[in-house]
This record gives sequence, structure tokens and C-alpha cells, in this order.
Amino acid sequence: MTDAGNKPLSARDKIAKLRATFLEQLPMRVAQAKATLERLKAEPADHGAAVELHRFLHSLKGTGRSFGFRDLGTAAAHGEDLAGELLEVPAKAMPEKWQEKLTESLDYVEMIAGVLCSPEGGDAIKDEPSFTMPTAMPEDTGTRGSVVYICDDEVLTLEQLASQLACFGYEAVTFTEPQNLHDAVLARRPDAIIMDINFPHGQCAGTEMLATLRQETGKAVPAIVLSARDDFAARLAAVQSGGEAYFHKPARPLELVAMLDELTRQQQHERYRILIVDDEPEIASYHGIILQEAGMVTYQLSEPTRVLDVLKEFRPDIVLMDMYMPECNGRDLAKIVRQMPDYVGLPIVYLSSETDRQKQFSAMRIGAEGFLTKPVIPEDLVAAVAIRAERMRTLRSLMARDSLTGLFNHTTTTQLLGSAIATAKRENGSLCFVMIDIDRFKSVNDTHGHPVGDQVILALSRVLQQRLRNSDVVGRYGGEEFAIILADVAIEEAAKLVNELRDDFSRVMFHSASGEFHCTFSAGIASYPAHLRLELLRGAADKALYEAKRSGRNCVVVD
Repeated sequence: MTDAGNKPLSARDKIAKLRATFLEQLPMRVAQAKATLERLKAEPADHGAAVELHRFLHSLKGTGRSFGFRDLGTAAAHGEDLAGELLEVPAKAMPEKWQEKLTESLDYVEMIAGVLCSPEGGDAIKDEPSFTMPTAMPEDTGTRGSVVYICDDEVLTLEQLASQLACFGYEAVTFTEPQNLHDAVLARRPDAIIMDINFPHGQCAGTEMLATLRQETGKAVPAIVLSARDDFAARLAAVQSGGEAYFHKPARPLELVAMLDELTRQQQHERYRILIVDDEPEIASYHGIILQEAGMVTYQLSEPTRVLDVLKEFRPDIVLMDMYMPECNGRDLAKIVRQMPDYVGLPIVYLSSETDRQKQFSAMRIGAEGFLTKPVIPEDLVAAVAIRAERMRTLRSLMARDSLTGLFNHTTTTQLLGSAIATAKRENGSLCFVMIDIDRFKSVNDTHGHPVGDQVILALSRVLQQRLRNSDVVGRYGGEEFAIILADVAIEEAAKLVNELRDDFSRVMFHSASGEFHCTFSAGIASYPAHLRLELLRGAADKALYEAKRSGRNCVVVD
């Protein structure tokens, strides 16, 4: 939403516009409800009219209360209780007094609506619901590279460490004096700091500098401490100054990289994707605004019949749905979603003004994850959604990713390749598929042992993860073989990128009881639309990889 000057509206302004729209439509909707009641009086056996009347009052109760119109919500709730009896007992079997009560209830709703919509009731529009807008989650930056400041008075150690970190996509900035590090942090906050705690006489100790930076910046920069000391006192000082990891010199670069990956990954967050299904567009937008303010991506759907198409395109982490909707109620819609194998584990949470606990539990028996009652406190809504969305991502990760590297496994990579080809075809785009194989990996295992071989696999996975875009797909295809999907990248550009990755990996130093060593990899690249089907594209990349191996290894071949 934007204002007349095309400036983005604040969340509160957006909600104010939704409330105003709701009030504009209110008189017409109340008139329709009264007409439905007259239809029901004329034909007491008309069950459809009873359902329609109950749904209107139920919706009005939840929307009115959510928008802060408490009196309207209370009046609608009273009418809902009366109309709810018709769903159990036909109107023709109800006593005549029932008609009078429901008529009086709708008249009362109409009176309150009239006051709210009158010039005298204009102040009600300004009195927005009382809540504190939730704090947004940190967003993923869209890039994998992180800035790391390294401070050590040993120049050779600095150069070697910076060189190794660069192979994994980290931008390493080096300092030999703590004061220079201090000034640099104040000018540009890094993603992490690696710092020795021992400096020549007269210079500030590393632990003191870390504590000073924490006080002056007000934010703790993730810090890794290096030291020639390995005693308890040194480790305690490092912890108390804010160090989150401690390495005894000489530190192995791969272990440092693993810790950096963990520390910097905590600062990034891929935004949760929330599908909101509600036949009331204003209330769906209202809940959407709250979740968007918390840093989530939302899709509001007011036509339940489109849910399968939206699920496929939007790929939500969780679905919020109302219980009472025309054509398809929440229970039936949840059953339909659960019947689809791809969505058996997708969290479904009812967001409804239904307060009957028995009906809530009954609705949840079909596999829903929870029930939130309208009006829901924004902070509670954000917390409930975030907890379930994160749990969903964890489960997806366990099923879709390789246990050693955390990369997508063979099955998931193949599925994602099929999806990428379909997207490229639909959008008239292109993509490159890369297959990578570590050279002479059997010799690495035979010479240095399988645990060291695992370290080589982990190192290559980190090189690929750190250097590629977040939009690129990286998978472990099996054993020492990897696969990459590069969308909207020309094959020449892909070859240049993979060659850079190959060069970086070849400079990573590995350690074992048998000594230090380096590894290389070979790669084959094929592209779409040069190869239109998944099998053809994968076969072409595999053939190119075989040619790279036959040509002497440690090279990249393009199909």
C-alpha cells in the first residue's frame, strides 16, 4: 500500500485503511445478513441460508474484535450463538421466540454498525487496536560472503589464515595492533573477529580489547580467540570478555572455518513463508501486515479453491486458515491438503474466532498443528507462527539434506533440478548444471584415513556454500561427487565461476598424521535450453565430467 504521494505506508496506516474499508462495506453486509434471515423465516428448511447467516456473524465477530470494534464483536457473538443452533436443529423445529431473538440480535448489530459508520462515530476509526508491533527478524542478506577482522602480531600467521579464509569466500581484513582493530570495528562492523589474546608488552591484551568493543558498540560481534596458552585462566578470560570460541595455536584453518560458518550463519535468516487462507480479505491482510512487520513473507488467499496451486507456487512453511469459509470450510480444506503427499507434514494452524473448545479439538483431529483464537495478540501470532515454521524447516532439512555436509542430498537435488528446468521453461530462462568429483579421493582415504576424507568433503562443501549465491542449489550427489544448479547464468560465466572454485579448493591445506596435503576436483557443465530434459541435461554434465577426468583431472569441461 502507498499514500497519495506514492510513499509506502507504515503498518499502522495500512491497518487504519483496512479498518476504514471494513466499515465502508459493513452496512451492505448487515443488510445482506438481514435479507438472509428473512429468507430463512420464509423457508425454515433452507439449511444453506442458516449456514450463510452463521458464517456472517462468526466472521463479523472475529473481524470486529480484531479491528478493535469490541461492541460490534460482542453483538455478533451473541447472534452467532443463536444462529449456531440452526446448524444442529432445523429452523422449522425452533420455537417462535427464537426468530424474535435472532431478529433483535441482528437489529442490534445494525444499530452499532450505524453508529460506527456515522460522522459521529468517526472517532472509532481512529482508535486502532492496542498492541506493540513485533520486532522484525534479521533478514538474509542474499550473499554468502562475510567480513572477518583478524588481529595477530605474527604477520606470517595473519597472511596464512587470511589466505585460507579467502578460499572459503570470507573477506579477511588483517591487523597487527589492537588499536587499529578497535578503530576499524567502530568504522565498519564485521561479521566476526578472530583475535590473539597475547600482544607484546605495552599493547592492550586481546581480551581487554574485546570487552572494550562490546561496551562501545553496544552489540557483541562474534569473536574467536587465538592463543599460545591452553590453561584454564586464559580460557576463562576469553569467555568473560565475550569470546565465543577458543583455539590453541597453531589453529587449523578448517576448524576455524567451521566455527565461523556457525557464528555468521546465526546472523542470517531466510524469511519464513506464511500462507493465510481467509475469505475475509481485510482480516487476512491485517494478519499479513503483522507477520510482514516481523520479517516474514506472506500470501493472502481468499479463495480456498485455489489452495493447491498456491501451495505449489508459494511453497509456504506454514498455513494459517479460518474454519468457516464458503464452498470449503477449514476442516475440509485441511483434509484436502493432508491428502497430498508433498504436504503431509506441512503445519496447519486454524486462525478463527471459534471459541468452543470441543469444536476446536474436533477440527484439529485431521492433523492441524494448533488453534489461535481471533482476535490474536500480534506478539502471540508471530511467536506461534515462528515456532512452527522453524520446526517445519528443521524437519525438511533432516529429510532433504546430507547428514555430513548439510547440503541437499541426491534425491532433493534431483527434484530441485526438475523444478529449476520447469521454471526456466515457464519464464523462458536458462540454467547450468555442474557435476563435480574430488580427484583421487580413494587415495586420500587410503593414505590419510576416512575421518580425514570426511574433512576434505566438508571443506569442498564449505567452499561451494560460501562462494555461491543463496539462490544457487548445491547438493552432495553421493560419496565425493557434488552437483550445482546455477539459474540464469550463461555457460561461459558458469565455467569461469567453477574454475575459480576449483582454484580456491586446490589451495586449501589439509592436515593428517601423514602430513599436510592439498586436493583438487574435476567438473563437467551442461546447460538448459541446450538440453531440454532433466535426463539429457544430467547426462551431458556427467559426460563432460568424465572427459575432465580423462583429460588429466583438476580441470573444467563444458559440454
